[in-house]
Amino acid sequence: MILSPATRLVLRVLSALTLLFIWIPLVIVGLYAFNDSRVQSWPLKGFTLEWFSKALDNEGARDALFFSVRVALGATLVALLLGTLLSLAVARYRFFGRESLSFLVILPIALPGIVTGMALNATFTQFLGVDLGFTTVVIAHATFCIVVVYNNVVARLRRNARSFEEASADLGASTWQTARDVLFPAMRTALLAGGLLAFALSFDEVIVTTFTAGADQTLPIWILNNLSRPNQLPVVNVVALFVIVLSFIPVYAASRLASDSGGFSGAR
Repeated sequence: MILSPATRLVLRVLSALTLLFIWIPLVIVGLYAFNDSRVQSWPLKGFTLEWFSKALDNEGARDALFFSVRVALGATLVALLLGTLLSLAVARYRFFGRESLSFLVILPIALPGIVTGMALNATFTQFLGVDLGFTTVVIAHATFCIVVVYNNVVARLRRNARSFEEASADLGASTWQTARDVLFPAMRTALLAGGLLAFALSFDEVIVTTFTAGADQTLPIWILNNLSRPNQLPVVNVVALFVIVLSFIPVYAASRLASDSGGFSGAR
């Protein structure tokens, strides 16, 4: 489609305004991490790196960071396993209720987080009678992390012809050989992209975590709890900047992997 110079200019201006709308608040938080005053005011009166050293020395922030990473890794592993199995079932087999299964898998990510958190809290504490902690947070995060893995893998499988797998079986390969030499090379970039997105989604989660973590704190929960403390606000800004940077890495990598043309040429 050929666009006129005026149309191209309008699209560029609108794109720039959209990016500014998204990124200006994040840039402001990043600048406040260098503010030499404990009081947030604009414009900044000076810059300092003092709060970065204090953030590194903050035991609560460090413990929350390590807990968040452990939870995100656990949730990602569960999501990769279950999301891949579900995507294989939906993309490669026909059975009654297949479309309904797809809908039920995707639904949790569309529900309000507070509803999911309430449901999981009641299930863990009242129905199962277990203590809230690391395991319950991992299970809770996996319920919505499965969605991003499932969407990535099922889309890749639907783009790859099943004839490759049938040819492998015709040539005498076992089920495991076909999975290792045919399916996995075709899916691996989708698996990696889904895993990175699942990690980022779990690492940044707040609402569901509030209902399922008990006395434990993830890094977003630590930020929320310390945001109203004036003495901690500069350190919170530094931690928030760290979260922005850390979240950028998996999301960027996942977007690059998701743009891969896929198939056997892309996987090879």
